[in-house]
Amino acid sequence: MKAVRFSRFGGPEVLEIVELPDPRPGPGRIRIAVRAAGVNASDWKKRAGLMDEGLPQALGYEAAGVVDEIGEGVTGVAVGDRVFGFCAEAGAQAELAVLAHWAPIPRSVGFAGAAALPAAVETATRGLDRLGVTAGRLLLVNGASGNVGAAAVQLAVARGARVIGTAGPANHDQVRALGAEPVSYGEGLAERVRALAPDGVDLALDVAGSGVLPDLIGLTGDPRRVVTLADFTGARTHGVTFSRGDDGHALHALAGIGELIGTGRFALPAVRTFPLDEVARAHRSGETGRTRGKIVLVVG
Repeated sequence: MKAVRFSRFGGPEVLEIVELPDPRPGPGRIRIAVRAAGVNASDWKKRAGLMDEGLPQALGYEAAGVVDEIGEGVTGVAVGDRVFGFCAEAGAQAELAVLAHWAPIPRSVGFAGAAALPAAVETATRGLDRLGVTAGRLLLVNGASGNVGAAAVQLAVARGARVIGTAGPANHDQVRALGAEPVSYGEGLAERVRALAPDGVDLALDVAGSGVLPDLIGLTGDPRRVVTLADFTGARTHGVTFSRGDDGHALHALAGIGELIGTGRFALPAVRTFPLDEVARAHRSGETGRTRGKIVLVVG
């Protein structure tokens, strides 16, 4: 099969499309013929040598496609089913991938849209779960217009929470359409939030970083009511919980997102697609920070 791999660290130019042996699904896993695979910031961090030291490395943890082989002990899914989910190990950016966690693709969603969901939905759900977001709570989402932030807003609203979301002025209409009350980030953030919520907020989820943790603590009144997905150093300094995937995943999010999409309570992110063999161009586009929506590689 064809797959994305790199054998040295560096810029996008180190990425190669190589022929690798077809993977086989072990017990409890399935193999899919990949139709689309998500690209994330972690991919270019790995490529640059900022994460894993070993070489060579494959890339990609989220994919959507058609089941073509089922491992021992797997039930509830059949060859030919359309599914999306997570690879157990990197390797989703390939013609074939083995999934450890998956869910059916909603009928109204194409492969590219489905490949844009797993990481954002799991990350957002994990943050909301750590905070204990439930109906009637007032949540502040810092970074509400990005992929994870937009997912967090919609999932919190679906839980019955009131949400205030920070974003640049150009993205306020988008945040409002997601169900949140938008405020601009930057200096004076706390005052702008208090204009909407004079008594502060119950909980705060920091998706974007940007040094706002002191403001979020002030608005909630307690660092234990704040979770950051983006500011590891700030979390240690201010006593805030930093949530990352290796301390437990919210994989239940995959099974629940289909119903929310089907009932119109969750809108898919904008997607920008690239062919698999243009993965280097996809990385360049993502690293600029100016690409709106989710970058997805289309396979086949």
